[in-house]
Amino acid sequence: MMGKRAIWLAAGALVLTACTPRTEPPAAASPVAVSAEDSARLRQVGAAILFWSQEERERNFPAMEKIFPGNVVKAGGKVRPLPKGAPLPLADAEVAAFMAAQKVAGLIVLQDGKIRLERYAMGYGPNGRWTSFSVAKSVTSTLVGAAIRDGFIKSIDDPVTRYIPDLAGAGYDGVTIRQLLTMTSGVRWNEDYTDPDSDVARMFAEPVPAGQDPTVAYMRKLPRVDEPGSKFVYKTGETNLIGVLVRRATGKTLSAYLSEKVWRRYGMERDAFWMTDQTGAEVSGCCLSVSLRDYARIGQLTLDGGKGIVPDGWFAEATKTQTTFPGGGYGYQWWTIPGGYYAAQGIFGQVILVDPASKLVMVASSAWPKATDRDLSQQRLAFAMKVLAAAKQ
Repeated sequence: MMGKRAIWLAAGALVLTACTPRTEPPAAASPVAVSAEDSARLRQVGAAILFWSQEERERNFPAMEKIFPGNVVKAGGKVRPLPKGAPLPLADAEVAAFMAAQKVAGLIVLQDGKIRLERYAMGYGPNGRWTSFSVAKSVTSTLVGAAIRDGFIKSIDDPVTRYIPDLAGAGYDGVTIRQLLTMTSGVRWNEDYTDPDSDVARMFAEPVPAGQDPTVAYMRKLPRVDEPGSKFVYKTGETNLIGVLVRRATGKTLSAYLSEKVWRRYGMERDAFWMTDQTGAEVSGCCLSVSLRDYARIGQLTLDGGKGIVPDGWFAEATKTQTTFPGGGYGYQWWTIPGGYYAAQGIFGQVILVDPASKLVMVASSAWPKATDRDLSQQRLAFAMKVLAAAKQ
C-alpha cells in the first residue's frame, strides 16, 4: 500500500525534528526556534529514527514528546462520544495473532461511529498517544479545506505564489495549491534516501539565510522538469510547503489552527503533539502524535463530511483519486485504494483506513520492524478485508 518513497516522508521531516530530550511536552503554541547546536543534533537524531532497534521503536513511538520539540494541539471540553457497538465476529485469537505479527500497539474499528473492536498491546492504552509519521499529511490537507471555508484561502486553484510570494521567479511559478496537494507540481525532486545528494537528504542540511523559512529557501532553488499537473512525484518538500502556506494564509501555527478547527470543534478526546522544525514551525508532513480513538475520529470526520470545518464536499474530493501512478492513486494527501477505500498512511505501519460503503474506519498504530514492508502491507490489507467482511455479517 506504500512504497519505498514513503520512507522519505518521515526521513526528510525527521531530519528537522530531533533535539535534546524533554521530560514534559511544551505548553507554548507559538514557534520557538532552537539553537544552531541543537539544530545540528536534530539532524543526527532525526535520521537515526529509521534505524532505531525494535525495543527503541516500541519505547519511543508513544513518547515522542519526551524526545523532540513540538507544540500541543489542545482538545476542548466537549468530547464526541464513540459508543460501543456490537463486537465484530472475529476470533480473539485471530486479532491477537494479527497484532503480534504486525507489532500493533493499538487497533480500533468503528462502524457507523460505534466501536466494534478496540485492542491495545505493548503497554499502550487509551490514554496514550502514538506517532503518526506521514498520516499527518492527510490532517494537513484538512487544514487547507478549513482555511478555504474560513476565507483565508480563496481556492485550491490559486497559485501557490499568492500565499508564498518568496517562491516567485522559481519553479513554482504558475503551480497551484491543487498541484501541491496532489504532488503534481512538475518541479524536480529526488526522494532517494540512499543518495546523499538527494533533495530530502540536503533539504534541511544546507544553511538557511536569516529570516527565511527552511522549506521555502530550499524549494525555490528547484527547477521545473514537467508540466504542472501532468505527473505524480512523491515530494516531502511539497507537503511541508502546504504547511507554510496554511500558516501564512491564516496567521496561525498549525497546532493552534488544528485545535480550533478540528480538535475542539469535532470533539477530540485528548491533546495531540506536533513535532517542530529548527524554526519552531510544525513539520506538516509528519510527526503528529495522537491517541488511538482520536485517530479513529479523524477517519470518522471524513465520513461525516466535516460540516462547519471544511467546505461541503471537501472530503469527497480529497479522498477520491485525483492522480494516478503505477499501482495506486492519490487524492489531496490521501492514498486511494482499489475497491473504493482510502487511507492516511505512515511508515512503520501507521494507518487510518476508511471504507465509505460500509461506513467503517480501521486504525492501526504499529511499530513494524521495517519502515515499509511489502509482505506486512499485504497482510494488513488482508486482515482489513476480513474486518470488512465481518462488519457486513
